[in-house]
Amino acid sequence: MTVQGSENSSRRGRRSPTMGGMPQNDMPWWRWRSNVRSALHMLSDQAFQRDVWLVGVDGYGDVTDAVYRLVEDTWLDNWSAEKYVGTIFRDSQEAALVDTAVLRVLRIMHAVGPDAPVAAYLENQGWPEAVRAARDAHVRMSVSDGDDPDAPPRSLEVLQIMTRSA
Repeated sequence: MTVQGSENSSRRGRRSPTMGGMPQNDMPWWRWRSNVRSALHMLSDQAFQRDVWLVGVDGYGDVTDAVYRLVEDTWLDNWSAEKYVGTIFRDSQEAALVDTAVLRVLRIMHAVGPDAPVAAYLENQGWPEAVRAARDAHVRMSVSDGDDPDAPPRSLEVLQIMTRSA
């Protein structure tokens, strides 16, 4: 039995080119979404933070770099992710999870300072809560994009290549 799509379907059986599993043209501002996802991914993975950031492995930046990617283009440090539902975020629940993560991470950044060593973030009493909030947002966004939320974070070089490739 063959099932055919609706005559009015905008997809018409075609799939968008993908970026690590994520459809590139699925969200209007997918490059910004990619940066937010990258930041949340790194902020949500304590093993990555310990094994990469804490020891200073090249190619992944640090906590400050991740926070910058999270808020750089989006200005999520100034207004709600709700503003971007339909352009960067798929729905209000995704936006609310991102808002929670941003607020928790920024609270720590303001307490320890943007130039603090990675250990200062990881040792902050609020860090586990920030990691949990980032994980919730990361998982929601990854699953929505058809990606494995448990795959290791990609390097900044790979992120740059992926966001230039469309």
